[in-house]
Amino acid sequence: MLILRSLVFQFLFFFLTTVICVTAVPGVFLTRRFATRVESFWAWCMLWVLKVTVDLDFEVRGREHLPDGPMILASKHQSAWDTIVFAVALHDPVYVLKKDLLHMPVYGWYLRKLDMIAIDRDAGISSMKNMIRHARRVLDEGRRHIIIFPEGSRVVPGERDPYQPGVAGLYGMLGVPVVPVALNSGLFWGRRKLLKYPGIITLEFLPAIAPGMAREAFMAELEERIETASDRLIAEAQAHFGVPGGGS
Repeated sequence: MLILRSLVFQFLFFFLTTVICVTAVPGVFLTRRFATRVESFWAWCMLWVLKVTVDLDFEVRGREHLPDGPMILASKHQSAWDTIVFAVALHDPVYVLKKDLLHMPVYGWYLRKLDMIAIDRDAGISSMKNMIRHARRVLDEGRRHIIIFPEGSRVVPGERDPYQPGVAGLYGMLGVPVVPVALNSGLFWGRRKLLKYPGIITLEFLPAIAPGMAREAFMAELEERIETASDRLIAEAQAHFGVPGGGS
């Protein structure tokens, strides 16, 4: 039954994504506000389908830790789910993402329309400068939420990859708080895994790190907060739902 439910979700995910992309092509030529609504609608649809087919829901904790003004949200990254949920949990988030995604038909067009912050990992320091310049413009235009995944790619629950310098660059140059974000999504929707497990994914906003810390101290504090909280959420989910590690 679990395999069947996962297959149904997989089919509906790609089918509905294709339908929404095709029917929304004219939106690429309309306003950014319209593109934001398409993004939010798509995200709501995917999370609803996930709940209906797999019985996998989610909860958001720690909203009281979100500052009133502009912020950077530095999130643990375990699953494709992480790239969907922020469009529902927050208003008009802007992701830091790989430049290659902009070249995808329709999807990439919308990423450009949404003014996502693209980085070229092979461009070195110039890519960092462009990222900071773009992020500063985003905040100046009144958008509050910049999402970055410090590890740069999805990581199996309970493991960690080195945190990349991009988040430290944004923190040091923009002078806004950084909100660490913990989650346990990889237990239920694993990286490159077909099976999706029923339960409740938890995403937790942690207390913000105020501007002004030295680079090394900031990176150590950020990693410690995210990893400690994510391990706690993983343990809670395994105890309550009995899901295997890594959603395998």
